[in-house]
Amino acid sequence: MNLREKREKYESDILSPRAAKSAQTRGRLHEADKCDLRTEFQKDRDRITHCKAFRRLMHKTQVFISPEGDHYRTRLTHTLEVAQIARTAARALSLNEDLTEAIALGHDLGHTPFGHTGEDALDNLLPEGFHHNEHSVRITEPLNLTFEVRDGILNHRSNGNPATLEGRIVQISDKIAYINHDVDDALRAKLLVSTDLPANAREMMGESSQARIDFLVRDLISYSADRDSVSLSPEVSAVLKELRAYLFANIYAHQLHNSERKKIQTLLRLLFEHYIKHPEKLPEELRKTAKDKAAADYIAGMTDRYAMKRFREIYMPSAWEV
Repeated sequence: MNLREKREKYESDILSPRAAKSAQTRGRLHEADKCDLRTEFQKDRDRITHCKAFRRLMHKTQVFISPEGDHYRTRLTHTLEVAQIARTAARALSLNEDLTEAIALGHDLGHTPFGHTGEDALDNLLPEGFHHNEHSVRITEPLNLTFEVRDGILNHRSNGNPATLEGRIVQISDKIAYINHDVDDALRAKLLVSTDLPANAREMMGESSQARIDFLVRDLISYSADRDSVSLSPEVSAVLKELRAYLFANIYAHQLHNSERKKIQTLLRLLFEHYIKHPEKLPEELRKTAKDKAAADYIAGMTDRYAMKRFREIYMPSAWEV
């Protein structure tokens, strides 16, 4: 029995009957040889962490664009925080930790530069709209991931319906992570003080980010332990929803002055128009699709700094050198 088979046996013998089992995956889009060291979900996790799209997350905005401090979250640190929270919950519930980690590490691979401002800009430029979860699935096609991982990535947003409990854990962990670290970053930026947060949230979850995350993870685990579904308790879910609404009204809507938001929208629009007019400038693998879709996909893959670099190269005059 090789190491993969031993792990598959462990999953069968030890994990919850509700857990997704790697030996029973619904498969990949293209047949692939099995590894004697790793399960199918472990292979997916490794494929994601070694891909270029994952590395680019370190230079993509989470909420605060071009912050001065070194300790603000990026899309990469957000992803790692989601993975940590999700793995803790999956382990406690005897679900498949490898599948959970793979989904968490891949869930934001398709996010745009400049955070949600960038996503809104591309959404307005495409007739069919732009959604980062769908783009995340598209850009993982060369990785040939399993159905369960692709499904979890596609359905991680609030309106999604993951096919596995592991996907559901990531969906909730994403919300736990971004609500709490966005509060932390807003406090660091002095956009609010802790007493500004809704009283219900402070009284129930505590005053610190650490306390809030610990409370929410414990509630997720205890409420889901003897159920066929995974969720926060109704009362905790309601307070978390109130805290999220507060952030949307007071932080996300105001973290950029309108003038800065318009600059980003203009930058991405001009890049989009350039690549529509000059599809030969796009990477060769993108030229097979419709021009507007290809341009949006290329821009979505850019980091903040690369988008600004390309804009300067295209639209700004070069300095004269003697």
